[in-house]
Amino acid sequence: MLKKILTLFLVFGILVCSNGVASAALTEGEYSVKAFGYGGELEITVKVEGDKITDIILGEHHESAEVIDRAFPVLKERILEANSPEVDSVSAATFSSFAIKQAVADAIKQAGGPELKIEMKSNLEKPYVDKEDLNTEILVVGGGPAGLAAAISAKQTNPEVDVTLIEKLDILGGNGKFNLNFFGIYNSEAQKAANVEDSKEKWLESMSKSLDSPERKEVWAEGAGNVDAWLRDMGIELNHYYGNRGHMTDKDTYAGDNLLHGLENEAAKLGVTIITGTKGTDFVMDGKKVIGVSVTNNNNESFNIFAKATIIATGGFASNKEYLKEYAPGYEVLNTSNQIGTTGDFVKVFEKNGMKLEHMDTISVFPNILVPERDLTNCGAGTILVNSTGKRFVNERVRDLEFGKAILEQDVAWNVVDAKKIEDNANVRKQVKAGKWLTADTFEELADLMKVDKANLLATIEAYNKHAQDKTEDEFGHTPEREYLPTGPYYAHKVEAANHMTKGGLACNEKAQALYEDGSVVEGLYGAGEVTYQSAGFSQSVIFGRIAGENAALSIQK
Repeated sequence: MLKKILTLFLVFGILVCSNGVASAALTEGEYSVKAFGYGGELEITVKVEGDKITDIILGEHHESAEVIDRAFPVLKERILEANSPEVDSVSAATFSSFAIKQAVADAIKQAGGPELKIEMKSNLEKPYVDKEDLNTEILVVGGGPAGLAAAISAKQTNPEVDVTLIEKLDILGGNGKFNLNFFGIYNSEAQKAANVEDSKEKWLESMSKSLDSPERKEVWAEGAGNVDAWLRDMGIELNHYYGNRGHMTDKDTYAGDNLLHGLENEAAKLGVTIITGTKGTDFVMDGKKVIGVSVTNNNNESFNIFAKATIIATGGFASNKEYLKEYAPGYEVLNTSNQIGTTGDFVKVFEKNGMKLEHMDTISVFPNILVPERDLTNCGAGTILVNSTGKRFVNERVRDLEFGKAILEQDVAWNVVDAKKIEDNANVRKQVKAGKWLTADTFEELADLMKVDKANLLATIEAYNKHAQDKTEDEFGHTPEREYLPTGPYYAHKVEAANHMTKGGLACNEKAQALYEDGSVVEGLYGAGEVTYQSAGFSQSVIFGRIAGENAALSIQK
């Protein structure tokens, strides 16, 4: 399938090049060009031999590694195949793609070629085509943590089963690849090394307020206790434990990118057929049984993929303002920290087929994301939010819609932290190292950089520290956990609150089988991850992905 997609890109690319690169004699050589991507300036070196682009080398850049490491090889292959930068951008990496395409176009001009017009998303017009249907035994829809875990688990349960995974974006990993923390697990090697005593009983007690059914909590608890060993069998090690069942690869390395790269590699090693740029649009039904999915790919080809079992893992709807307004009114005013694929593609499909949706109004708000980058950032102890007057305006330890609205009411909201935060918080530490935060040795200097009232900021810090020292509640109902350090450096960045994930979704039982509104099982359909209702996020997606994959594989052995 991937070869067919690349072949079509080549065909369209040649048509473009007949009026572009290939029509001009280029001067051979290496051309280094700079352009601006999502994270700032990046450098590209383009090698030209004859009238062909023979290599593209990504140099210094500030793009997110989680995205660029996956997107650049795809875009490079498209450009080399077409011998032109006038190709489709990589979905989920639009700004980075545009920068790279523009840099290649500038290099071509330097080499004596034509001036090319680069589009943000696509330079290719593709006619609609009906394509021949495909068949598989297990179809996984969605290539994030839940989908990849499901595909791997299915192959581990029955190595002979044919598993196909489709992903609508051009790169895998979902939102999981950005996550700092693989949380909510116990019995891990990192816990043992830290001499932390934990158990299934303690885990279940901590989840007593979860709205998941008792049966789902039971299998979830079992999975939370053995998922670390499962990951380690694949070479995925989370060796840094920092309390409250939180795990990272190490103190300075996020869990998400490491974990998702490991899952992607394992799925490929096990022989899972992976098709990117292919979006599920509807179920193929035989009465009340799901027997496949209708899809459309990047080449505007539509077809069905028939399967004996289908696992839906398409994520939530945090990026769909229309659905937020419909199912969780009020939350649509907030931005999202989730990736662009969370558009709730199957919500209306579930409804149309009488499948049960639950807790659709339950949204997880993350207090602070960087503006405009949208990176998750500090919201813990030692956080002060101030507006352009240098004054606080909200309880910084709240995580709800009203908190988000309070930020939106300000002309600007600054997150101000001290040197201890750099030691304690991996998010901030990484972002400061990348040069994203304003940095100053004193609060006076920081106020100048922020362009806020200096006297007000100093008074705000003094009042905050006084409440921390006295352990007293401030006017916003917050008792600071600690005071600011007497010496800098100090840091600031503009922030806002965001819809981090939608917790509501398709109802599933403890075997990850989807349910109809009357509680009966939807034959042939399993669900995992944010597309379902779940109390937690990252680790729960992986755990129920495993459960879905195992039960789907067992179901087709009968």
